[in-house]
Amino acid sequence: MDLDVYPTPSAAAHAAAAKIAELLVAAVATRGSATIALSGGRTPEAMVRQLVTLPVPWEFVHLFQVDERAVPSDDPARNWTQLLPLATLVPPTHRHPMPVEVDDADTSYAKELAAVTGRPVALDVVHLGLGADGHTASLVPDDPAVDEVDLDVAWVNAYGGHRRLSLTLPVLKRARHQVWLVAGSEKAAALHEMAHDRSVSPAARAASGASATFYVDVTAAALSAET
Repeated sequence: MDLDVYPTPSAAAHAAAAKIAELLVAAVATRGSATIALSGGRTPEAMVRQLVTLPVPWEFVHLFQVDERAVPSDDPARNWTQLLPLATLVPPTHRHPMPVEVDDADTSYAKELAAVTGRPVALDVVHLGLGADGHTASLVPDDPAVDEVDLDVAWVNAYGGHRRLSLTLPVLKRARHQVWLVAGSEKAAALHEMAHDRSVSPAARAASGASATFYVDVTAAALSAET
């Protein structure tokens, strides 16, 4: 598990943004286009702000979501809202918000992913976070979606007050690279368990065997050097 530790959440976010930019530039150079899926939550806000300042050929990038809350498009809880600074940089046809307003959003978004990436779906970059309970994306412990192997996108039961849509573990694991951003002392125990292969959480399962780099602040990494 590749763990890069930084003194502040901001420093970790800036490093994660730089890695994402590097990966996108390489993908465009190799394949002529690039695909990225970003997670929601408060932690990546600084990463997104930094990413828009970096020299990426955005006109060749497709922007997808890892997860989304099933709320109206104008609801501040909508993850897509925080991605708007990036979305404005890519062509309109390359913007892929999750259509959570409709019941068949899982199947329609899976088709949208496959239309861009092919089958099986393989994104160039997936950004992930870590919850204190070991969740990642919107895949929370004990939800049936965690064990989904046939679908690329699945509905998740109400969590944190909202029903959610999420990419499934097979899609997350097939990404050419995962960029994790983890900050805050409340994540330390979950990260510690992952770092020492003691976890069977959704996050641990997503990272297992994948090409992944973790950008972590010192408070989240406080326990991970222990044996």
